Amino acid sequence: MTLPPITQKFVSHFGEMGSNWGINRTVGQIYALLYLSETPLVAEQISESLGFSRSNVSIGLKELQSWRLVKMHHNPGDRREHFSSLGDVWDIFRTVAAERHRREVEPTATMLRQALLEAPCCEAEIHAQEQIRKMNDLFDLANTWFGEVQNLSPEELVRLMKLGMQVKNVLAMADKLTFKKARTTSKDSASVEKVS
Repeated sequence: MTLPPITQKFVSHFGEMGSNWGINRTVGQIYALLYLSETPLVAEQISESLGFSRSNVSIGLKELQSWRLVKMHHNPGDRREHFSSLGDVWDIFRTVAAERHRREVEPTATMLRQALLEAPCCEAEIHAQEQIRKMNDLFDLANTWFGEVQNLSPEELVRLMKLGMQVKNVLAMADKLTFKKARTTSKDSASVEKVS
C-alpha cells in the first residue's frame, strides 16, 4: 500500500525523530501511521503500509503498548487485534510525559534520596552530598510541578503554555515589588533608629 504524500512525510519524520525521543525508527513510524489512521489497523495493514516485516511490527506494537500509547480493539467476528493511537494530542502528551517520568525521573529521584540517607565517610562525601541535596531539591520541585500539571485539563494546559512571557513579566514585577518593599522597610528601620 502506498501512503499519500503528507502521510508519508509525517511517518518518515516520526521515524527519523524516534531515536531522539528514545524509541527506534520502526516504532516511531508505526505510531505515526496509527495516529493518522481514521480507523484502527491490524498488524498486517501496518506491515503492508510501511514495508516492515510482520515480526518488526509485532515488536513495535508491544513497545507502544508498554508506553501505553496504543489501544487494542477487537471487532466481532474478527479474531485479529486492531490497534489505534490514543488520538487526542493532550492524552498522548500526558502519557509520554508520565512514562518518561516513570522510566527516567523516578529511578534518579530514588537514587538521590538514598544517597542523602547514607552517612558521609569523608569531607569529599560531605561536599558530594551537598551537591546531591541541591539536585534532589530541584527534582522534588519538578516532581511537584509535574504532578500538578498532569492534573490540569487540556484547556488549563493551553492557558498555562500561553502564559509564557507573561509569567516572566509577573516574576520581574514581583521582584521589583519585593525589592521596593525591602528598601522601604530598611528606610523605616533606619528612621526609627535615628529617632531613638
